[in-house]
Amino acid sequence: MPSLRPIRLAPSILSADLGRLAEEIREVEAAGADWVHVDVMDGRFVPNLTLGPVVARAARAATALPLDVHLMLVEPERWIEPFAEAGADTLSVHVEACPHLQRTLAEIRRLGKRAGVVLNPHTPEESIRYVLGDVDLVLVMSVNPGFGGQRFLPAVLPKLERLRDWIDRDRLPVDLEVDGGVDPSTTPQVVAAGADVLVAGSSVFGRPDRGAALAALRAAASAATG
Repeated sequence: MPSLRPIRLAPSILSADLGRLAEEIREVEAAGADWVHVDVMDGRFVPNLTLGPVVARAARAATALPLDVHLMLVEPERWIEPFAEAGADTLSVHVEACPHLQRTLAEIRRLGKRAGVVLNPHTPEESIRYVLGDVDLVLVMSVNPGFGGQRFLPAVLPKLERLRDWIDRDRLPVDLEVDGGVDPSTTPQVVAAGADVLVAGSSVFGRPDRGAALAALRAAASAATG
């Protein structure tokens, strides 16, 4: 069932023009974005290499919006403090990369940041059931991470539904985020399944009119919630 929380839109700067990053971020902020999503890839956990703490710091300087940092890294615990110091508000780590997940989440919170946990498409939701009380956000990948512009995988929808049920049943203050292939055609599905934070890269930064792109996502979300 859809979340009762307002839908938040988090454009991913993975799809932005990094040569004019500050302008790109200010443009989506003015267009009504709620968060800014930062995809960090190390070329090992995923087959791509992207942004480091220096770029996160530049993003922080460009906006007052919450900075949502997604660490697609081997040994993410080594990078928590540098990204926290760079200005991240939320730091999310993959369950697949964390042998001591609860410890890593506790360290994020110790640094005064919101703690998130991420599931790849093939990873069952049961793998995080016993840390739901230790997180502020759950991110469900609806593509295999590593590249922008991929096609949405509808097989993750039942996972979103079960996570929404657990979060609501236990009245947990946990955001349920989805990332991958989110556009106006897939937004109604993920919102109906319970997502309340939508990461969108190419469907926002890949459009010349960012205001119209964000408005189309909000309209699609509204259609799903009635």
